[in-house]
Amino acid sequence: MARPREFDEEAALTAAIDCFWSRGFEATSVRDLAARMGITGASLYNAYGDKRALYRRALDHYVSCSVGERIFRLESTRRPRDAIAGFLAEIVERSLNDAELKGCLLVNAAVEGAPHDAELQSAVVDVLRQIEAFFRRCVVAGQTDGTITPRHAADELAGLLLGVLMGIRVLARARPERPLLEGLLRPALAILDDPHPKGPH
Repeated sequence: MARPREFDEEAALTAAIDCFWSRGFEATSVRDLAARMGITGASLYNAYGDKRALYRRALDHYVSCSVGERIFRLESTRRPRDAIAGFLAEIVERSLNDAELKGCLLVNAAVEGAPHDAELQSAVVDVLRQIEAFFRRCVVAGQTDGTITPRHAADELAGLLLGVLMGIRVLARARPERPLLEGLLRPALAILDDPHPKGPH
């Protein structure tokens, strides 16, 4: 019978996220992780395997608690165009409130590790596709209810919105300026609007 965990796994994963987030994958050692998580190196290996496996778990947990929660909340409570605008607005606020300029753990993984690690690249791509799929669902629904223009293909608009999201997160690490970041949102959201809406006859 498997032995029960002798530590709070939720707290340990949160600590691992903070460690990877502040240092990056390569610069974070197992010793750093064990110290931040409040466990021994042996317990870390027994519970998670190697450093890369723990990074994957930490990334999955981060995505579930941030991206996944936001998508579910906005998609279930707002109209399609408002859900898109709300998602991007929250990203801007998170970026502006990032005092340590740590950026987004997912975007950092995409830039730092994914190009050199096929397994990590696959994990990052899966999450980016989840976000893109959220944008696509919202666009299709908005085109159906008339709140988003049908002038552009849903796939193209979803890709554009994903690119804007990634751009905000990367740019904010160097220039966390509200006018700049909100200025990126306005034209992107304007593309969703029909320049020639049909009025009542």
